[in-house]
Amino acid sequence: MKVVVIGGTGLIGSKVVTKLNEHGHQAVAAAPNTGVNTLTGEGLAEVLEGAAVVVDVSNSPSFADDAVMDFFRTSTTNLLKAEANAGVTHHVALSVVGTERLQESGYFRAKQAQEELIKDSGIPWSIVHATQFFEFMKGIAESATEGDTVRLAPVKIRPVHSDDVAATMGRTAVGTPVRGVVEVAGPDTFQLDELIRKGLAAKNDPRTVVADPHAPYFGAELAEATLLPGPGARIGETRFGDWLAQQQ
Repeated sequence: MKVVVIGGTGLIGSKVVTKLNEHGHQAVAAAPNTGVNTLTGEGLAEVLEGAAVVVDVSNSPSFADDAVMDFFRTSTTNLLKAEANAGVTHHVALSVVGTERLQESGYFRAKQAQEELIKDSGIPWSIVHATQFFEFMKGIAESATEGDTVRLAPVKIRPVHSDDVAATMGRTAVGTPVRGVVEVAGPDTFQLDELIRKGLAAKNDPRTVVADPHAPYFGAELAEATLLPGPGARIGETRFGDWLAQQQ
């Protein structure tokens, strides 16, 4: 089947495209650098011609509250309209474990708005909620840095490798629409501050990580289980320690 991957040249999208093509599907990477822009609608009708499935793993270039809300509302609205016109029969989107619990954050309010648009579209859908990727630990550290100190809440997190997220996205895309949420997480549970401390130490980063129960996470205060998936989550194979050792 033809599967169009929005954000298909990025970290997750490029891996989804590769995995689907390896399994005999026609996966097409759609992104501004391939002539497809969901914010303006440029190239959408053309790339969706003959597509059965759309996988949206795109992300906002800005995390500022207004900009990220505008990105997800505009791009998702344009995409869903183009899908309806093209006869797409399955919309799969990547979101984040805990989105509904992180509504103090402008970013997660925007992700929630994206999910609501998908649910209301009339197009059969599946949403994959992933825990944070190993590759995003640097971004978490940067967002929590003040001077030489990184302040993070000592709450539990099960980070996941991007390969395992891409595999889940691919399996979901070629399956029957679940009209619900599929969760994917890594095999190991850490405290968030401990996880970032390990990551920085591996890079010889001199910043000090401080456990602060009230430290915001992209604008939202965290409870112990905010970032954890439910009991039915799919569990990835790659362990953080193994991945980290390969980064040396």
